Amino acid sequence: MASDLIPLPARTLRPGMTLPYDLFDAGGKLLFARGQVLRDSPLVRQLAEGGAWVQSEDTLEYQRARAHRLDTLVLQDVPLSDIAKADASFRLDTLAPGKVEPGPREAWSDLLLHAHALLREAAPADFAVRLAALRDAALKRLHGHPDATLMLLVFESSQEFGDYSSRHALLTLLLCDLIAGQLQLAPELRTALQGAALTMNYGAGEAHDRMASQTGPATPAQRQAMAAHGDRAAQRLAQAGITDPVWLTAVRLHHEAGPGPLAARSDGERLARLLRRIDIFGARLSPRRSRQAMSGAAAARAVFLDELGQPDEAGAALIKTVGLYPPGSIVRLANGEVGIVFKRGFSANEPLVAALIGKSGSPLSNPVPRDTRLATQAIAASLAPAELKLHVNLDALLRL
Repeated sequence: MASDLIPLPARTLRPGMTLPYDLFDAGGKLLFARGQVLRDSPLVRQLAEGGAWVQSEDTLEYQRARAHRLDTLVLQDVPLSDIAKADASFRLDTLAPGKVEPGPREAWSDLLLHAHALLREAAPADFAVRLAALRDAALKRLHGHPDATLMLLVFESSQEFGDYSSRHALLTLLLCDLIAGQLQLAPELRTALQGAALTMNYGAGEAHDRMASQTGPATPAQRQAMAAHGDRAAQRLAQAGITDPVWLTAVRLHHEAGPGPLAARSDGERLARLLRRIDIFGARLSPRRSRQAMSGAAAARAVFLDELGQPDEAGAALIKTVGLYPPGSIVRLANGEVGIVFKRGFSANEPLVAALIGKSGSPLSNPVPRDTRLATQAIAASLAPAELKLHVNLDALLRL
């Protein structure tokens, strides 16, 4: 039973509510049965702040992910017998592929749910092992289809602020892995950077999600609480069994690593600076309820120059890796078409673009690849995601 349980986010429960699911403790002991009314008590108030567990099949997130998986398999014309097998094997506690290989969108839906659950656990068991499984599953998707994976996660991150912290952790992981390859980091440093990317906000995910969804800017109290979250994350990671000092240093300093060359820094400080610039880049690509996401080029400019207005070594490496217009960003072409970048190109400013809206302003029936090396198809402007007034068929883009 315990292996089928996932932690319930804090403040999901409230006294007086009728339970839509059974509630368990971390060991699988039933605390309250489905249909019970939660009476106000010290235990209920404690559970409302965290520590309650539910069967994965009972959560709304699970039902959404399951429905998305089945819809995808139907659209792919997978035989009904295989769909039934895939449905039977669908569990949030496993990252291993079933008999039917999941499509990219459903795979990332699964990974997002895993990241949300693992990074919110108050006292996770086997944390390092489970985090490594999450990391490996995400990087397997990236290494198999790097541009498609970037396009999918960058675009989806630009469309919604819900579950910001988990989505941002996965996007940061992908970008850190790519920049580690670009800089030819040693394997042990690459692993430390990957781990720091996933866990830099460990313990602060709920606060980040709350700030992303609020209508106004961060309050003074929220800014003060966030000021030392790197230290707190490093302490929690050490308690959870992470012992790599470079990893922990990168997490601790990821908001404090200032400008300047990378070479003169210690390993932990160097990774912290890389993490800082990638963190900013990903945050600029993501919206909040209080502001829209930036265009790809604006996000790139935000990291290309450092805090002193000078070219930034870490930022330049990132732009060299993903381009001035990263996959998933929206652009207008010289011929008047509007499209989405679906593949990095031969240079930072010449990616491959799929036209979505024609010169007349009408949507195209299917995305049409464009080569921005040609003068008539060159990129004329980088657009903020909110400027695209069109439902994007990501499945069609992923087939390009």
